[in-house]
Amino acid sequence: MATVRKKKIKIKKKNFTIFIIIIILVIFTLFELTNSVVKFLTKPKEEVVEKKEEPKKEKKTNPKLDELDNINEKLSYFKEYNINRYIEYKNSHPELDIVQVIKNVNMNLDKTPYVEATEIEDKNSQIVLVNKYYYLGDNFTPNNLENISTQYALSNMKLVNYAKEAYERMAKAAKEEGLKIVAMSTYRDYTYQVNLYNRYKKQDGQEAADTYSGRPGFSEHQTGLALDVYNGKLNYTDFAKTKEFTWMSEHAHEYGFILRFPEGKEKETGYKYESWHYRYVGTEVATYIKNNNITLEEYIATK
Repeated sequence: MATVRKKKIKIKKKNFTIFIIIIILVIFTLFELTNSVVKFLTKPKEEVVEKKEEPKKEKKTNPKLDELDNINEKLSYFKEYNINRYIEYKNSHPELDIVQVIKNVNMNLDKTPYVEATEIEDKNSQIVLVNKYYYLGDNFTPNNLENISTQYALSNMKLVNYAKEAYERMAKAAKEEGLKIVAMSTYRDYTYQVNLYNRYKKQDGQEAADTYSGRPGFSEHQTGLALDVYNGKLNYTDFAKTKEFTWMSEHAHEYGFILRFPEGKEKETGYKYESWHYRYVGTEVATYIKNNNITLEEYIATK
């Protein structure tokens, strides 16, 4: 009985201890909870700060672009570095619309021919532009020159190989229709052009010579991509009167050739109309130029 009583006392003590622990935990929890509530209730309300919107930054506009009616937003071929030239040319040519101003400056028509000229970097390019503002110099010889078959040319006529092959295909196609196209002047080196130009200058004077002959280093014939043609009968200057000219007007672009100095485009090219002078630029470019009735200068200026 004593043992049982001792056990009961131990159990009572154990239960009492657990009870005390529980009471302490409850009190602690209540204390923490009360503390949190008090803190929350006594916490000062945060002031609502109104977020002020930053003023929108106005888009900076270049006053110079305003002078050009902000044409830069409409023309893909507007060149920012030419802006001062555009403005100056516009002011000196008030009769021109702004689009024409941009084109003309891109063609360097605001510069002095020959005096303000730039040496060409990629001289072997298929669409290299050689005129009174871009020159080849005295040491340039094009790559891969080849003789044209004497079926379609006078003897010793040369072009760059791909232009030569295209020309022979064209001349052959014309021959199959009973026509005769003969290349009479093709690649000319610098020295040849010196002699030719000097002869023209002596004959007609420099001003006149400059309207139909390139100065040495400035001649497109030096590229090996240009040629003069005739029909083997009439003088080459009468080529426009021939059936061959009519045929070439309709088909030359299919073989990659353009009439280089068209009628009515003297201002753009710097040369008089030449019905006999053709230039290889490739079928894609030639077709674009023909369909849009433009010159190589205009193509380069807008492309």
